[in-house]
Amino acid sequence: MAKCEICEKDILFGRSISITRSQVSRRAKSKQKPNVRNVKVVVEGTPATMHVCSRCLRSNAVKRA
Repeated sequence: MAKCEICEKDILFGRSISITRSQVSRRAKSKQKPNVRNVKVVVEGTPATMHVCSRCLRSNAVKRA
């Protein structure tokens, strides 16, 4: 499952609405997945592999091995 192990970012569910001639005609389910990478990270002095989102990598929330 696509989930960040640092910030717990997960799949976001929503609806896509089709509007034609000022009427709501259809609603389709949609989902947005986070940009998760499998990265080698240093945790308490030992290297480990974790699923980390791109925002946590950019903000230096983890230290790469």
